[in-house]
Amino acid sequence: MCGRFAVTLPDDAMAKIFEAMPGNDLPHVPNYNVCPTNDVHVIRSEDGTRLLVSMRWGFIPQWYKAPNDGPLLINARAETIAEKPAFRAACRERRCLIPASGFYEWTKTEEGKRLPWYIAPAEGEVLAMAGIWQDWEREGEAYRTCAIVTTGASGEMAKVHHRMPVILQQKDWGLWLGEEGRGAAPLMKAAPEGSLRLHRVDPRVNSNRAEGPELIEPLIEPI
Repeated sequence: MCGRFAVTLPDDAMAKIFEAMPGNDLPHVPNYNVCPTNDVHVIRSEDGTRLLVSMRWGFIPQWYKAPNDGPLLINARAETIAEKPAFRAACRERRCLIPASGFYEWTKTEEGKRLPWYIAPAEGEVLAMAGIWQDWEREGEAYRTCAIVTTGASGEMAKVHHRMPVILQQKDWGLWLGEEGRGAAPLMKAAPEGSLRLHRVDPRVNSNRAEGPELIEPLIEPI
C-alpha cells in the first residue's frame, strides 16, 4: 500500500516536469508528511491539456452519503481496479498522476516496533504515481478525490513491503492520462529493478503530525 508520502518540489517545477498548467489553491509545499485526507497535487488531462490541480487524498464512491460513510479508500489495487464498483468507472475514464518526491513504508521488529523507510527515485526528483480521481457531492458538500493505484512489490521494495504504488515512467504518462487512446492496463506493474533507493528514517514520521526535512534524512546506509 501507500499511506504516506512527501512532496518537496515547488509548484512551478512540477508543472514544468509534467508539462501541465498549474491551477490555483495548490497544496503547500514542501510537505514531508502527506497524510490521507490531505489535499495533494494531481495531474489530470482535459481535452489534451494537462492540468496541475489539488484533490483530496481519499477516494469517495458515489454512493457514500458522507465522506466518512465507509472505508477510507486511499489505495486501489491494480489487480481488481477494473472490477471493483467503487473504482471501475474512474479506471476507464478518470486516471491521473500523483507526484511525490518519495513515499514511506514500514517494517516491524519481532517486538512489534514499527520502523519507517523512505523510498525515493534512484534518479531524478519525482515519482509519478498512478492514480484515479472522482468528484463527490452530497447536500452542499463537495470534494474532488483521488486514490493511488498499487501493485505487488518486487526487487528492493519487496524487502520492505509486499505492496507498492504503481510508478509510471515519463514515456507512459500520456497513455495513463488517456491522451494516447486505450491500453493502459499493462502499465499497472511494479517499478523496474534499480529504479528506487531506500533508507531507514526517524520514527518521528510514525506520527501524522510530524513535519520537517529531517523526516526523510537517512538513519543508516540504503539497503
